[in-house]
Amino acid sequence: MKLRNISFVYFVGAGGIGMSALIRYFLAKGKQVAGYDRVSSGLTEALNREGAAIHFEDDVRLIPEDFRSPGRTLVVYTPAVPASHQELTWFRDNGFEVMKRAQVLGEITRSSEGLCIAGTHGKTTTSSMIAHLLKQSHVGCNAFLGGILKNYDSNLMLSDTSALTVIEADEFDRSFHWLHPCMAVITSADPDHLDIYGTPEAYRESFEHFTSLIRPGGRLVMKKGIALTPRLVSGATLYTYSGTGKADFYADRIRIGNGEIYFDFAGPGFRMADIRLGVPVKVNIENGVAAMAIAWLNGVTEDEIKRGMASFQGPERRFDFRLKNSHIVLIDDYAHHPEELKESILSVKALYPDKKLTGVFQPHLYSRTRDFADEFASSLSLLDELILLDIYPAREEPIPGISSRTIFDKATVPDKRLCSKEQLPEVMASGKYEVVLMLGAGDIDRLVEPVKQILEKWPSE
Repeated sequence: MKLRNISFVYFVGAGGIGMSALIRYFLAKGKQVAGYDRVSSGLTEALNREGAAIHFEDDVRLIPEDFRSPGRTLVVYTPAVPASHQELTWFRDNGFEVMKRAQVLGEITRSSEGLCIAGTHGKTTTSSMIAHLLKQSHVGCNAFLGGILKNYDSNLMLSDTSALTVIEADEFDRSFHWLHPCMAVITSADPDHLDIYGTPEAYRESFEHFTSLIRPGGRLVMKKGIALTPRLVSGATLYTYSGTGKADFYADRIRIGNGEIYFDFAGPGFRMADIRLGVPVKVNIENGVAAMAIAWLNGVTEDEIKRGMASFQGPERRFDFRLKNSHIVLIDDYAHHPEELKESILSVKALYPDKKLTGVFQPHLYSRTRDFADEFASSLSLLDELILLDIYPAREEPIPGISSRTIFDKATVPDKRLCSKEQLPEVMASGKYEVVLMLGAGDIDRLVEPVKQILEKWPSE
């Protein structure tokens, strides 16, 4: 089924951040959109206001009549939806075209010049930076992002003139193997999703296979030092990048102070002085180098790069400063892998070296907690104070013997406590804080606003 030929698109698992970008894409193309999600959220409410028809009960009877014709309806689903889902089963049993979200993105990259950003961590911020650099330049782009970019209050960008399409390449369930990149970035390949891949070696091999999908004559921009052997086809070019040392593209003369970060951006035969980070956290130096490399390779000018980096506001929940005054700072971050936690904590400590740093972390998945308990404990031990919430299960059933205490008992933070979501407001109200970093990929985001309201009441001393 050609995407241009369909009239109706039905989404199973419509409320995910990646799915919502596709919903907005099809709405913008004049298609009729409906779907299901397990729970209502701010995002699904926004999609319904924009013209989608999303319901929240798995019931075949709730599928609108217009979406019951196999010849004109495409069904898109997310791998997080169980195979037993009644609506998804009905569509499959009745001859509908049923595609994973990644397959649809793959079709889009076939008909455009895909700039695909992959990595265990860093991909949302890096892809958002690339999209912003291109969008505000004379080059332009389309983009499907894994976060709501605050500059545009959306995770979707469309262009009538540019063939470039920025896509966050998701490695979960090998989804990124459906893509056909013109250019690609690999930010990291630290093992994750071992419930899917089984071994770290299989996880890394999936990234190597991803590099083989880059078109002839394409470019791969990969972080220097990643333990991967790219499998580029004939005519494709490998570039390395680094935020801390020499590479094909790298940061130099880094200056951090007074809440600002400046550095020089150097590449093959050029140097751009005094790049200012719009979101001034240390890890964004590295993300920024990768983003500027892709922008430069696509013809964005030096003035446009400088202006874009300085005006970049970041995606929601990626070093999202929710409160910042003379006596208290609250930052919300999506970090949920041990390496992400480490980079996030170290970035905040570099920005506020003389402040007490309190981390509130919600582990995501029982399997990830089991597989990386030691690594989680090591990263969280960089904090001055740890408040550890219960595990957010997402798609998983509990694993016997695995809980947040599995991490808690290994963490060496002298000031630490276990806490339920329900207890957190009371805990925050009774403590004394300087910098608070809320971390996790589950529903901890729903606690950020209540915590902010508590901290806003504190008088300055």
